[in-house]
Amino acid sequence: MFPTLSKMIEKLIHDHIKLNTHYINFVVNNFSMKIVISKTAIRTKIIYAVFITLSILWSVNINSQDVVKYTLNDVIKLAQKQSPDAQIAKHRFISSYWVYRNYKANYLPSLSFASTLPSISTGFKDQFVDGVTTSVFENVNRYSLDLFLEQKIGFTGGKVEVSSGLLRTDNFKSDTTWHQYTTNVINFGLTQPISMYNPDRWERRIEPLRYEESKRIYIEANEKIAVTVIDYFFSFLMAQIQVSIARKNYSNYDTLYRIAQGRYTLGKIAENDLLQLELNLLKAESSVEDADLNYNNRLFIFKSFLRIKEETKIELIPPSETNHFDVALQTAVEQAKFNTSAGLEFQRRTLEAERVVKEAKSGRFDANLYAGFGLGQVSNGDIRDAYTKPLDEEFVSLRISMPILDWGRTRGDIKIAESNLALVETSIEQERIDFDHNIFLNVMEFNMQEKQLFIAAKSDTVAQKRFEVTQKRYMIGKVNDVLELQNAQIDNDNAKMGYYRSLMTYWKSYYDIRMLTLYDFKRNMPIIIDVDALLE
Repeated sequence: MFPTLSKMIEKLIHDHIKLNTHYINFVVNNFSMKIVISKTAIRTKIIYAVFITLSILWSVNINSQDVVKYTLNDVIKLAQKQSPDAQIAKHRFISSYWVYRNYKANYLPSLSFASTLPSISTGFKDQFVDGVTTSVFENVNRYSLDLFLEQKIGFTGGKVEVSSGLLRTDNFKSDTTWHQYTTNVINFGLTQPISMYNPDRWERRIEPLRYEESKRIYIEANEKIAVTVIDYFFSFLMAQIQVSIARKNYSNYDTLYRIAQGRYTLGKIAENDLLQLELNLLKAESSVEDADLNYNNRLFIFKSFLRIKEETKIELIPPSETNHFDVALQTAVEQAKFNTSAGLEFQRRTLEAERVVKEAKSGRFDANLYAGFGLGQVSNGDIRDAYTKPLDEEFVSLRISMPILDWGRTRGDIKIAESNLALVETSIEQERIDFDHNIFLNVMEFNMQEKQLFIAAKSDTVAQKRFEVTQKRYMIGKVNDVLELQNAQIDNDNAKMGYYRSLMTYWKSYYDIRMLTLYDFKRNMPIIIDVDALLE
């Protein structure tokens, strides 16, 4: 667009150019226009030139709005909100939340309704009357309505039930037809297992741990997303910087090669030096293409992970401040035990293994007590009579089941469960040691990052200064060794990329510490989540 507008400006003014001229340079986005303007027409032509130049700058401003700039913090927040990993972690937590809600709902009163409309029975049926069994033909329709209110008793494993119901029976016979109402005005029932093993008691200990563990797993997943996106951020950032370095090197070698051609013509340098500079120029041109390809690849990966669909240009802003601080090892270990999912996981796995042992020791003994009291009545005509002077009903039932000879199966189950418990305890003990050791390594690595970052920054500054000095000395002829200039350029590029790699290591190390401890050491507080906001 700019070269075309440049030609328009030149043509507009060229039509009025005669003799007595002087030069004005217009610089628009790194390209120059040398325009010859007559003294007599200069004022008119400047008005045209300024008008068109302002149009160019306005277009540049419009295009610059398409460039979206991201800081590291912006990218982390975006990744934790809309990346695929963030969505997976979110829905896993939501699933765990509703599992926990269902568990809690099991211990709340439940009201249910049941109905049979109708139940039709036609055929022969055995009846026992006065010690004699006879078969009679019947044609019966039954209709029933029942209402149940149930409540679990968590600490005993039992269940209390209150019910009420109505049954209508229509008996159609060839000789007579009759209707009967049977009411269960109210009935109280208690079901109580009698056993050493109470599954509800263990569930009430394990399920809250499992839910709290799922919350911490979600927070850890969020911090892990930050660690992951740091890789994408700095990979793209270094690709962005590499493009800038490659183009700058190409421009420098192009200038040096043109200077060397003049010196070679004057016999001031050898042909070998000229050929070396030409080779460097070709390598620099190839590096530009490689850098552009790598940039586009990293840009695609970056957009894909963050689910950025807009076709806008992206520019990353390198983090300028680190605000380094030392992390106390003891504090990190203690916070990890209190905050992370690992501590709860160890506790939950131990409880689950202990539950299996308790269940095995209860053997196959099974006893259930059922007791109830109710009021009911029967009416052969009017439904209102079925609710008049109801009669009471009481019943108690105790059912016991136990093995007499099982050939050692119960003892075998106990030994297997005890062995698994010992295995779990041993595994957890080793995992605790490995977990603490991992925290130790990460804390030590983070605490040394300040010095490593300082060394990398200093190396970048020294290498850049050395290259600038060597380049200037070469251009004025005080340095004739092309290899010395090339080595200075390579060291400068490596030092710059080394600085950004060191910066990436610093931030990855910082978020690794956060992920391992679920603790924000900058604000000295645990990392928490807003459950209500996640469920919206």
